[in-house]
Amino acid sequence: MVLGKVMGTVVAARIYDGLEGQKLLIVQILDHLQRAVGEPVVAVDTVQAGDGELVYLAQSREAALALEPWFVPVDHAIVGIVDQLDVPS
Repeated sequence: MVLGKVMGTVVAARIYDGLEGQKLLIVQILDHLQRAVGEPVVAVDTVQAGDGELVYLAQSREAALALEPWFVPVDHAIVGIVDQLDVPS
């Protein structure tokens, strides 16, 4: 699981079977201090996250398991919205 911040929405003209009706969001992956790590990714939204929200994502095989049906070709899936983040100083 990784932390991320929703940056925007992706609109696809064609989509893979099994992803119909799923919302795709652009997410910037963050470290524990909420600093950007790498390039933004496209993630399937399973929790109705909104723009600017702090979320956590499953990656790789676990991302594919977060969807119904299982094993659709995704690398990232938003599986939760962060209410509060406490980082020790």
